[in-house]
Amino acid sequence: MTRTVFCKKYQKEMEGLPVPPYPGPKGQEIFEQVSKQAWEEWQKHQTMLINEKSLSMMDKNARAYIAGQMDRFFNNEDYDKAEGYVPIKE
Repeated sequence: MTRTVFCKKYQKEMEGLPVPPYPGPKGQEIFEQVSKQAWEEWQKHQTMLINEKSLSMMDKNARAYIAGQMDRFFNNEDYDKAEGYVPIKE
């Protein structure tokens, strides 16, 4: 049986992640409050930000920036988009 969570991004019951996405309290918070769909959307957006802004995840400032953007994304606040990004048409 699929587990559900009340997704804080979409404000409704949705399919949840099967396991926390990473260890610690933040991973547990995401596991309990973020849907699988929202997490997958965030991962695509995160990848775009990292690539378009040439971020190195070895840099603690870049990691802090991504963590802040993730919180803004899930809380439906204004979050950064990559300047000049044009999605590929499928």
